[in-house]
Amino acid sequence: MSIKKLGLSSLVATLVTFVATSAFAQQDAGSNLNDVKSYAAIGAGFAIGLGVLGGGLGQGRAAAAALEGISRNPGAAAKIQTPMILGLALIESLVLLAFVIAFFLRNIAAGG
Repeated sequence: MSIKKLGLSSLVATLVTFVATSAFAQQDAGSNLNDVKSYAAIGAGFAIGLGVLGGGLGQGRAAAAALEGISRNPGAAAKIQTPMILGLALIESLVLLAFVIAFFLRNIAAGG
């Protein structure tokens, strides 16, 4: 294991240790409805942010690979274009699913 990986692993372990111990810092810190709502709102932001980031990167790579294939063999453009569009639609469906999940989390955060 290299020094960089060991340093990163120890940093992550230290961070997890401090975050986990701070959860037990209060006495009688029962579940607060406002905490749940704020965590749901943060989760909604992360859900749509990561969904769009992954979908955008995936669509960019798929389009780049398809265009590279078409540029190498222009005669196969029709055979490459159809699966590319199908793949882009499937990637976009995952982004829309992330949006729906974020919408449900937002409704939880709003109290609905």
